[in-house]
Amino acid sequence: MKLRIFAAAATATALVVVPGAAATAGGHGHGNPCTKQANDTYAELLKCVTLQGVLGHLQKFQKIAGNNDDAYYPGSRAAGTEGYADSVRYVSGLLRKAGYKVTLDPFEFQFVFPALLQQLTPVNAEYETGAFTNSPPGDVTGPVIPVDVNLTGDRASTSGCTADDFTGLDFSGPNDVALIQRGGTLPDGTACSFVIKAQNAEAAGAEAVVIFNQGNDPTREGLIVGTLGDNPPVTIPVVGASFADGSALAQAGSTAHVRVLPSETRTDVNVIAELPGKNRNNVVFAGAHLDSVGDGPGINDNGSGSAAILETALQMARIKPQNTVRFAWWGAEEEGLIGSTAYVEQLTQAERDRIALYLNYDMVGSPNYIFQVYDADESSFPAPVVVPPGSTAIEDLYESYYTWKDEPYDDAEFSGRSDYQAFIEAGIPSGGLFTGAEVVKTEEQQQIWGGVAGESFDPCYHQACDDIDNLDLDALEVNSDLIAFAQLTFAYSTESVNGVPGRKVPGKPIKLPAPAGPQGTFVTDGGGAQHHPAD
Repeated sequence: MKLRIFAAAATATALVVVPGAAATAGGHGHGNPCTKQANDTYAELLKCVTLQGVLGHLQKFQKIAGNNDDAYYPGSRAAGTEGYADSVRYVSGLLRKAGYKVTLDPFEFQFVFPALLQQLTPVNAEYETGAFTNSPPGDVTGPVIPVDVNLTGDRASTSGCTADDFTGLDFSGPNDVALIQRGGTLPDGTACSFVIKAQNAEAAGAEAVVIFNQGNDPTREGLIVGTLGDNPPVTIPVVGASFADGSALAQAGSTAHVRVLPSETRTDVNVIAELPGKNRNNVVFAGAHLDSVGDGPGINDNGSGSAAILETALQMARIKPQNTVRFAWWGAEEEGLIGSTAYVEQLTQAERDRIALYLNYDMVGSPNYIFQVYDADESSFPAPVVVPPGSTAIEDLYESYYTWKDEPYDDAEFSGRSDYQAFIEAGIPSGGLFTGAEVVKTEEQQQIWGGVAGESFDPCYHQACDDIDNLDLDALEVNSDLIAFAQLTFAYSTESVNGVPGRKVPGKPIKLPAPAGPQGTFVTDGGGAQHHPAD
């Protein structure tokens, strides 16, 4: 087996760090040598980045969420709430104590209040829902009018795709709610988008629209909350529903209450921490989103990535790297990658050029996990984005580490559907790890990684049950070590990525084997971002 020596890698730029003693977490005491030694060798760092330390941060995130009594998103760490603000204070406080120069990087975003979907007759029930992206506000109570829905058989649907679907339906009332099923194509063969369905409903006279999932396969059963696109030509509220709830709303005599409140412009912050290296113009950047969705504490999504890079940063606080090291905890990722996008957009070209690479960690401890690496070399399938040159070297390092540890791994689509999107659009080499979200594990994947076939990689994805018990600790430990290994490697040399010479990591080098190759046949989107489909 071919062996390659990774003794250094990567870069960083921009902020400054003041040397100091690293903060401790997860049971690290003052008598622990990790709080005094440099941790600049693989042996020291991998010993000091512990599962206990990472869990200590996650337990704090859980407590922060539990203390959040926000009127709309209690029990969460969502951007714009006190739960997120307390998460920022916790992370930034530890980093400052460790000696990092910490910057709170502000950005504006639209704070979206929770939508309401309540059936009033023939039963009284409140359903899980959400406003479609860029839905206009509105508050409508009235009869539910199904539009060419198909609740049986193959459930094939073109519901609401053309004006003909509304022929013979009475939308003459002042508060009519159109019930439309997902799916379908237009006469020209293109996909029937949500905005077309909503436009047709409004043109027919509806005052509100409920779009429910198609129900034609297991991935189209649950709640669907999509997008209407930018500046949609719609003036009525549009909310989503699951197939089961849509079926309930389709009953004869059904009435419903639909409410979408106006959004509100709020300001929140990213946490940026930097440790200057000998080379200030070669920045090694790692990031994870700090916010949760509004429905829960977000311990796997994405407390796991945030806690892993936090523990890595704290244990690396005393090293003297060749390259500048920078970490980020992004805000409002769940609202559409807003914090990371705003950060990259405000950088000058010179500042972007200083970033050697970006490493993204979004969901690295899923309870029904498989190990996945962003597929920069497109060996499993073509990427839907341009992959920046140098990204394959990052993928190689991750895969070689898994091979070294005898851990099977698979490719995750290099899609940009997480906080690395803005970086790859700026041409910055990028990579990352992912352990899965809502997609269902196959029997083949169960044979390779264990767990439960037929269940999602994260059954609590974007739900209240994404709490401290929603983790696989073995996966979290393996990935926390890999995150630390990659950060230390690139902190000393990014030559494999961008050609900038560095130097060896101090101490005994580690010989990594060539990657074993992806296992299984899984294809995914390569990130835990909240996705808003258009159809």
